[in-house]
Amino acid sequence: MILVLSVILLGLIFEYINGFHDTANAIATVVATRVLLPRQAILMAAVCNLIGALMGTAVAETIGRGLVETEGITLHTLLSALIAAVIWNLATWRLGLPSSSSHALIGGLCGAAVALTSGRFSVIRWSVLNPATHHLEGLWPKVILPMVLSPVFGLVLGFVVMGLLLVLLQNWRPRQVNTVFGRLQLLSASLMGISHGSNDAQKTMGIITLALVAGTRADLFKTLPACLHFLQTPQFEIDTWVKVLCSLTMAAGTAAGGWRIIRTVGHRLVKLQPIHGFAAETTAALIIQVASHLGIPLSTTHVISTSIMGVGATRRLGAVKWTVVARMVWTWVLTIPATGLLGYLLQRFVMPWL
Repeated sequence: MILVLSVILLGLIFEYINGFHDTANAIATVVATRVLLPRQAILMAAVCNLIGALMGTAVAETIGRGLVETEGITLHTLLSALIAAVIWNLATWRLGLPSSSSHALIGGLCGAAVALTSGRFSVIRWSVLNPATHHLEGLWPKVILPMVLSPVFGLVLGFVVMGLLLVLLQNWRPRQVNTVFGRLQLLSASLMGISHGSNDAQKTMGIITLALVAGTRADLFKTLPACLHFLQTPQFEIDTWVKVLCSLTMAAGTAAGGWRIIRTVGHRLVKLQPIHGFAAETTAALIIQVASHLGIPLSTTHVISTSIMGVGATRRLGAVKWTVVARMVWTWVLTIPATGLLGYLLQRFVMPWL
């Protein structure tokens, strides 16, 4: 029982820290363009994240049963994955780098599962054809390929969307553009928040639900009082209380410490005006919505950051601060291998003592 509660508690800590990273990305542009004050943006993010989190469970199901075989999932591997992700997120947050919380969690889970099965990499579902949907599932089609393609889509679509807006609005006065798109950015920022909730908030939901299923099957909840029977989860189904709890925890994390990431994404990549924020947020939100529908645990960090780069590149390539971009790219590339190694070491050398 203590182990189950530890996984749930650490899952919520991870979600809280996730607020430092990915939710901060979701509101960085609307704060940077001064369309909303920080407190207003946080409140909007909390509401929109909650709405998005209640819209589906495809991503949570991918995390819960689409990446690692059943024999590689135990309470100890879940704990190892969460600790690895928390360590990585805190380290990158301290450096002000917008790394992917999603990939940190996935890397930790895969590394821990390999350690549990004595180094057997086949425990990872690399690429499997689902006979029911006739779609490919597993680490390669759901994580690695989108990890490579989503930043490209964000960069290209951000450039195209901003380019079209510049052509269509070339005869508008700057004041008129700022006024109109200052209002429109409220809509695009809300859509970005909902999209973020429909994807990012679901990762921890999947981990917590896995822990509840494991605890139920081990009969750990049978002796609990009637008021705690809601913890019993015989099948992998995301309960509403898990969705609400994860969404509110993520919003609290954004309020507490997301400003380091907001400064990097919203100010240091490229100088933003409301029209740039609208273009970047709309581009990122559309990409994330498609990914959520397909059950792909996408990195909000990658998508919004590269969308901002694409938008900024319409001025000139020099408008994008490429030294900051280079640091971010290295962080993205190293996230899964680094957290995979951390998860492996934790499962191999720490968990046997618990």
